[in-house]
Amino acid sequence: MRAASSGTARKPDPGRSIRRIPIRTPDPAGLYPPPRWEQRFRAGRVFLPEWASLAPERAVLIASSGGALQVHSFESDTGRLVRATDRPGGTTRATIDPTGQWIWWFDDTDGNEFGTWRRQPFGSTPPRYSFGSTLHRHESAIDLAPAYDAGLVLGADGTAIVGRSDPRYGTQVHQVLVGAAGYGATAPVPLYAHAQDARVAALSRDGNLVAISHSERGDALHPAIRVVRGDTGTVVADLDDGAGLGLWAQSFAPVAGDHRLLVRHERTGSPALLIWDVVNSLQRPVDLGLPGDVAGASWAPDARSLLVSVDHRARTLLYRYRLSDGRTHAVGPGSGTVTAATPRPDEDAWAHWSSAAEPPAVTATSTGAELLHVGTRAPSSVPVTDVWAEGPGGAVHALLRRPPGVSEPHPVVVRLHGGPHAHDTDAFDAEAAAWVDHGLAVLNVNFRGSTGYGNTWREGLGADAGFAELADVAAVHQTLIDDGVLDPGRSVLSGKGWGGYLTLLGLGTQPERWAAAIAVAPVADTVEAYRSESAARQAWDRSMFGGTPEQVPQAYRKASPITYVDQVRAPVLIVASRNDTRGPIGQIEGYVQALRTAGGHVSTSVDNLGHGTHVDTDRIAQMRIQLAFVHEHLSTPATADSQQ
Repeated sequence: MRAASSGTARKPDPGRSIRRIPIRTPDPAGLYPPPRWEQRFRAGRVFLPEWASLAPERAVLIASSGGALQVHSFESDTGRLVRATDRPGGTTRATIDPTGQWIWWFDDTDGNEFGTWRRQPFGSTPPRYSFGSTLHRHESAIDLAPAYDAGLVLGADGTAIVGRSDPRYGTQVHQVLVGAAGYGATAPVPLYAHAQDARVAALSRDGNLVAISHSERGDALHPAIRVVRGDTGTVVADLDDGAGLGLWAQSFAPVAGDHRLLVRHERTGSPALLIWDVVNSLQRPVDLGLPGDVAGASWAPDARSLLVSVDHRARTLLYRYRLSDGRTHAVGPGSGTVTAATPRPDEDAWAHWSSAAEPPAVTATSTGAELLHVGTRAPSSVPVTDVWAEGPGGAVHALLRRPPGVSEPHPVVVRLHGGPHAHDTDAFDAEAAAWVDHGLAVLNVNFRGSTGYGNTWREGLGADAGFAELADVAAVHQTLIDDGVLDPGRSVLSGKGWGGYLTLLGLGTQPERWAAAIAVAPVADTVEAYRSESAARQAWDRSMFGGTPEQVPQAYRKASPITYVDQVRAPVLIVASRNDTRGPIGQIEGYVQALRTAGGHVSTSVDNLGHGTHVDTDRIAQMRIQLAFVHEHLSTPATADSQQ
């Protein structure tokens, strides 16, 4: 790996303290249209509908309404869309029962992800409240205390299998009979409980079999599967591939009396599929004959074929696999990224697709026709260029967006994805497009730990979590500097979640490489974060670092950004929330104070919006804060408001 250029980062200004960057609101009278970058944030958003298996014309849908994402009832045959929720912060977690009579949505407090499931009749409007109590049209349905969601699956007879987690008890799974036609519910029946992380994954068509993904071995990164009876919790079958090999239940065959479970596994070089008959203990491998990682799969309604999404080199495409002859053929677009898809009757499918240049659309793959659209359409952006560089762990793939009409070398925002077991794709991104509109290039690196490049790459972090990813980022960044594409003196490191964690770690361990940084919802102190996280996040940390902070203190200390706070030289903006259970505010406040004490330059923007906001005005406000911060420290264009 080439050495980083020296002298590229600004020295800290000890005289400056934490400050709040004001939000600039242009044209308050609304006399002129907003700039293109802002139009993208205000454009209508529609996500993939989830349809009722016994009423295919009915679906639940997350879409924009009044400037926020809300739950809707959707009739695909008529196009009728009825808003079901109007929570101020938006609602993004919902499902529908097989009969299409009820829609369910998760009710938390200001995005803290801790709450309970509620339901209301299909086609009903938002619930009414009075003095904190529900008047009509929805019910909690489940007599269980609020918790973190660990999965919900619904049966046609009104059965609900509810997964809940909490650091105090781990994971619990209950069966509740809520009734298919009316209100009222039976007392919850416990089916499963364990101190380790688990999640309800699938329910058989007859409601008798429940598939639970669990990490009873203590490895949340490589779960196993247990199938239990839905009425008693009696174990029917177990599937566990052992250390280092994960299994993920996808869904049961949607045919009465069919006990086949579709499973994603890691037995081969890339994640693949198998079909497991859980009653007869038979397994059938599914060989697609394609490069890439299976990201997800669903049964066709007649159980004669599978709809499979495959991640390969930052693109996700759709394929149909016929069980009768083992043939695979492509479905839908042949470029860009399908972020979600669902099979439909008569071998049709709905897909949510976009590319870096083209905004998202939900289409029927049989015709290519758009299913529905709400609000205005987002302006297009620039396409990505594929970049490869040799890193310490092998070839590293990245995506580069170039600002049009701007000469090289470009100022750049290097945006790090979360996960880390996720990846950046050739998909539409309003934030990336905003940076491009303001004259900056955007670089996304699929470092080790990323999905879509095989098991070896995904498992490539080892004991170097944090450092391996940053070494790969540095390799790509330096290659583009040496090629004259990027400006080393105007390079910004940025990320959210795990990407925010990597951003802070990169500031302390690669201090000469970065001129500024933006960390959104980061983990800044691994030890303090662990004490305030959800049960699922704690299980993930234990798997990543080899135990709790008390068991392996050195591992947490080595991986923690606060350990290297004295080495930070570049100014940093930290965007955080008091309501975030993934990047708890206490450990961020401790990092900020430590950085101030060390003479560092840190700005903060703190809100109450949880791990991420679903409100357009909030998203625009956060983007403006970031644009202003980078303009101040890199002398980039202050605004692109004139670009229409």
